[in-house]
Amino acid sequence: MNIQVLSETSVPAALFKDAMARVAGAVHIVTTDGPAGKAGFTATAVCSVTADPPTLLVCVNETSSVARVLTANKVLAINTVGSEFNELAMLMGGKTSLEDRFASARWTPGSQGAPLLDGAMVNFDCVTHDSHVCGTHRVMFCRVVAVRLGEVALDPGLYFNRRFRHMAPV
Repeated sequence: MNIQVLSETSVPAALFKDAMARVAGAVHIVTTDGPAGKAGFTATAVCSVTADPPTLLVCVNETSSVARVLTANKVLAINTVGSEFNELAMLMGGKTSLEDRFASARWTPGSQGAPLLDGAMVNFDCVTHDSHVCGTHRVMFCRVVAVRLGEVALDPGLYFNRRFRHMAPV
């Protein structure tokens, strides 16, 4: 086992990214629509903050065009997907045009206007409660105002070691 002990301020970004690649994450497609336009991206940096009031945390690179749109619109949907959406997740996470990203799936407007992905395991319809910039990313605290439950995927979306993975049935 290779352990590198460094001071708090000297952990190189590349080492941190390699370490985080070893942390499996659920796959989420985050979307928004409003006065600043429609946008979406793929994220694994999503987690529950509190159940009362229901709040999720989403991280987005501050230099991305999506961050600007999310911040301005103040509404978003977090669509948690199964592996059948891996191709869409790649489109939403890449340099594909916004038009092509949204054309390859069916969407329903949520209560706040953000696109909810039809067929997702769950759609969280959210409004941004607060956000802060931390290093390269914007951390958004999102109040969940509605939830739409879909079918539980037999093969949930999983991202690990920089690739989509499949879970073997138990």
